[in-house]
Amino acid sequence: MKKHLIILASVMTLNGLQAQQPLTPEKLWELHRVSAIALTPDQQYVLVSVSTPNVKENTFNKEYYKLAVKGGIPIPISKEEVEKFTTKYNTDKSLKLTHKEVKLKSVLGKDIYTDLDKSSGKLYSSLDHRHWDTWNEGSYNHVMIEDSNGKQTDIMEELPYYCPQLPFGGDEDYIWSLDGKKVLYVTKAKVGTDYVLSTNTDIYEYDLASKKTTNLTEGMMGYDTNPQYSKEGVLAWLSMAHDGNESDKNDLYILKNGKRINLTAQWDNTIFSYRWSNDGKRIYLIAPTQGTEQLFVVDVYSKNTNPRQLTQGVFDVNSIVGQAGNQLVVTRTDMNHAAELYTINLKEKKKEYLSLTQLSHFNDEQYKQIAQCPIKERIIKTTDGKDMHAWVIYPPDFDPNKKYPTLLYCQGGPQSIVSQFYSFRWNFQLMASQGYIVIAPNRRGLPGFGVEWNAQISGDWGGQPMSDYLSAIDDIAKEPYVDKDRLGAVGASYGGYSIYYLAGIHQKRFKTFIAHCGVFNLESMYGTTEELFFNNNEIGGAYWEERNAVAQKSYKEFNPIKKINNWDTPILIIHGGKDYRVPEEQGFQAFTAAQLKGIRSELLYFPDENHWVLQPQNGLLWQRTFFKWLKETL
Repeated sequence: MKKHLIILASVMTLNGLQAQQPLTPEKLWELHRVSAIALTPDQQYVLVSVSTPNVKENTFNKEYYKLAVKGGIPIPISKEEVEKFTTKYNTDKSLKLTHKEVKLKSVLGKDIYTDLDKSSGKLYSSLDHRHWDTWNEGSYNHVMIEDSNGKQTDIMEELPYYCPQLPFGGDEDYIWSLDGKKVLYVTKAKVGTDYVLSTNTDIYEYDLASKKTTNLTEGMMGYDTNPQYSKEGVLAWLSMAHDGNESDKNDLYILKNGKRINLTAQWDNTIFSYRWSNDGKRIYLIAPTQGTEQLFVVDVYSKNTNPRQLTQGVFDVNSIVGQAGNQLVVTRTDMNHAAELYTINLKEKKKEYLSLTQLSHFNDEQYKQIAQCPIKERIIKTTDGKDMHAWVIYPPDFDPNKKYPTLLYCQGGPQSIVSQFYSFRWNFQLMASQGYIVIAPNRRGLPGFGVEWNAQISGDWGGQPMSDYLSAIDDIAKEPYVDKDRLGAVGASYGGYSIYYLAGIHQKRFKTFIAHCGVFNLESMYGTTEELFFNNNEIGGAYWEERNAVAQKSYKEFNPIKKINNWDTPILIIHGGKDYRVPEEQGFQAFTAAQLKGIRSELLYFPDENHWVLQPQNGLLWQRTFFKWLKETL
């Protein structure tokens, strides 16, 4: 019945338009969350999953559909039907690829001493003891080849490596060769402390006949990910050059006749994802540009392999689902709309950029009731004379003759673009709909504005990026519709760090702050986080490296805890107990300092959430607390 309700909601027409109302947290948590899975082998349908929050039960209801690429009403299908289409079979379908956890090490006390079966202890002799939100209990994801009888062969037998990669890798981390005689998989062939210091993943090729494994990217020292074959058997993958830098330029490589070719070596940009064209002559890719994520194409066998931009607009192309004839199926968002499926006609004529046609309409009825927010681009001059791009989001009923409280949004990552993304927590439309203007700058250290701009944050967390933030709020504050006495700043992760740091240097600009899972003390962060390559690259190294000038400057000058005597502004601090990337003691230390200094402050703590807030009721609590704090302090 629920499936038919979603279908009905996607196609029905209201007899009369309902009055549009500003977006509320409750309305946000009624939206369907649409994810594309794949095209069917005949390229006639796209498989879609739709998750809908169930706030009362604190869960999500997931349903599956197939939707004709030519358009029409979504057809409900079962999870089992989806799996039939998406299972990774070899050429004759006698074997399939899958993965599962394999126990390789004794870490739990009850595994080490079988008579202590009630013991809760874990014993480690190296790092990699926990990752993202999970403790390492001696198990590793391994790729399996399964025959028609269900017998599985572990092609990574006894190797203490992960595939799919943690924490976000999926089945894109392993594929068949075109002839079905080999398996390619991505892994970081390092263990323990070496594992947390490195980003050096490689692509390995396992030969079914010889049972031998070959490293196809040996000598390539950064992330090597997302292997894909063209119809002609040419291998492509994404590669970063430097070990330890998770936000390095991501280049597109192919392996042809045994030779590695970097197709984007001369391109001053980075790549988020890609997909081969059906004819194997082109590669479509998604890359950031000027505050959006757009579709590009590479002519693989042309003399000039610099990507050409195919789409442009105030939206993000989030993913490439696949090609059906002349139609490319993608997902798209903007700050007023969650993800839906669109098609792009690759043969469209007489236009500089290709247009997008909406294919799925799962949230149309909800949008008819929700007022949209005006969104404008703004170019701001920075303190070092650069032009900085920013988005400004206005309340739905914005009146330039009125004055509005205004929020500076500080992006996390730290190298994640402020684009036309649609978040179910850091939702700009939701913030503006409560009566706030939001300015969201693409400050130093964000992709889409050249490799140099993206790299300038590393080792300079409290330097030019902070000046960029202050330039952004000072610039928008010149507008007559901005209430200069009601400015706030909000952010998470590096954005949370930014809030803690700005609290010590803002010189009375802001009236209130909100920090979510932010870094407060760089020294304790170094000693408790789980991916140390990140801190080594971004902060410069360990706090005990007295001769490391970059690291010492970070710990002494760019450490928020060193600015605590300048704190004088109300602050809301939010943190998750299962956040091992920025561990909970960061939030606790900041809250303790604020309280003991007599600063109005609150701590919202989620013992069962990680770096994000994922559960529906926790999400609503987060948003209600967020806006209640702003109402009381701004």
